[in-house]
Amino acid sequence: MWCQRLTWLLRGWHGSTGHRWPWLSRASRPVLAAPARCHPTAPASPCCAWQLHQDHLELRYGSTVMRLDFVWLRDHCRSASCYNAKTNQRSLDTASVDLAIRPQAVRVDESTLFLTWPDGHVTRYGLEWLARNSYEGQKQQVMHPRILWNAEIYRQAQVPSVDCRSFLETDEGLKEFLQNFLLYGIAFVENVTPTKEDTEILAERISIIRETIYGRMWYFTSDFSRGDTAYTKLALDRHTDTTYFQEPCGIQVFHCLKHEGTGGRTLLVDGFHAAEQVLRRSPEHFELLAKVPLKHEYVENVGGCHNHMIGVGPVLNVYPWNNELYLIRYNNYDRAVINTVPHDVVHRWYHAHRALTAELRRPDNELWVKLKPGKALFVDNWRVLHGREAFTGYRQLCGCYLTRDDVLNTARLLGLQA
Repeated sequence: MWCQRLTWLLRGWHGSTGHRWPWLSRASRPVLAAPARCHPTAPASPCCAWQLHQDHLELRYGSTVMRLDFVWLRDHCRSASCYNAKTNQRSLDTASVDLAIRPQAVRVDESTLFLTWPDGHVTRYGLEWLARNSYEGQKQQVMHPRILWNAEIYRQAQVPSVDCRSFLETDEGLKEFLQNFLLYGIAFVENVTPTKEDTEILAERISIIRETIYGRMWYFTSDFSRGDTAYTKLALDRHTDTTYFQEPCGIQVFHCLKHEGTGGRTLLVDGFHAAEQVLRRSPEHFELLAKVPLKHEYVENVGGCHNHMIGVGPVLNVYPWNNELYLIRYNNYDRAVINTVPHDVVHRWYHAHRALTAELRRPDNELWVKLKPGKALFVDNWRVLHGREAFTGYRQLCGCYLTRDDVLNTARLLGLQA
């Protein structure tokens, strides 16, 4: 899991219990304010100590060592004149803060840091708030808790589908669905009326539908009405959609309305699980896939549809402060000419790409699902790759793309971490 990986990545920094804190002797400390001591009468409060440097405050709170820039400390002041608590917006003009600012006095009690600035303004910070919101605190946190899976892990988890009525009419059903989706990157809703209109109602329960070049709600059969392999009966290898968008669509909804024939099972692969294996076995491959920018391209001239889309970005996208993966952009069909890196780098990239592809194609990572009328599937297009086996007969599928921000917003309003 990402939590385990982050612990491994950061072990060298956070696990060094022998780290010496370079406190100045009492005689050599600046005469601003005495640092707070640990009080034996309050054993539940973590010990706190601080030291001033030329341009930042070094603060130790429990096991977290924070280095807080003075301008940052002034800019993030939550006083009534600097921050509007009703709108949760900053009132202070950041450009007005002196870049050479330095506190005139510093004081720390058991739970709060007090800073007095040269103009007399006092800033107060809760130590817990600082521990959560400092760079060092963020490095220890995971933005999006997830359960990484292969086919066996997912089956053993026995993740339940949510009934359509519960999904649409109750917060409990919606919350259960979103929790499944956030943890696994896929979630199912059962007993949906097999129409495009009812699928649309389902999607709008959690998000605004994202209109794209394919329309608002797409509806297709194997008639090759668009210049895309998806509009055929051919098998589709695992991939993420809209890699040729500057911001790939966040969530995809699939609902099979009718299939009179054989085959056509849907393939699902947890891209983050595959990337995790690459990280463990070949960290240099992971790093290369996270740094080399590629172009993906979609050129269409079919009937009245004329489009030329180009998206740029690495295969793996990570948060730079904790190396947590948040987006995989993998589509061998739509990858454009690689002309953004020199030859020696591109050769190493091919080795890294081959390592990731091998993980994505491991049979034990493949979850095969037969979509049937009444069972809608939601896929995190930033994480889970999908594909399809070839099929025969007549097959109708409908669906749409959802805006990722709105899905995460819905989850947060229900109390979930997203």
